[in-house]
Amino acid sequence: NYVNVEWMIIGFMALAFFGKGIGALGWAVMADTAPKEISGLSGGLFNMFGNISGIVTPIAIGYIVGTTGSFNGALIYVGVHALIAVLSYLVLVGDIKRIELKPVAGQ
Repeated sequence: NYVNVEWMIIGFMALAFFGKGIGALGWAVMADTAPKEISGLSGGLFNMFGNISGIVTPIAIGYIVGTTGSFNGALIYVGVHALIAVLSYLVLVGDIKRIELKPVAGQ
């Protein structure tokens, strides 16, 4: 256990719950920005990469814990990925507007 004080446990659990809710914003951004003509494809790709991370992360954490014998590296691994996600939303995501596909000549 990393924390033994009840108020800190409640605080960390509330922070994790808040983070889970923020994670759902990815679907809202995807739905608002994907071209209407390929919204199903966009949602499928978004879901595919989410599921790939759901496969890779437990394998990576198992390898880290198996190699080091501690969950410290696994917590760092998850924390770094969370930091990358936050920075991506802050830096890479610009105005939220739908992408319009240009018609192909001859169609």
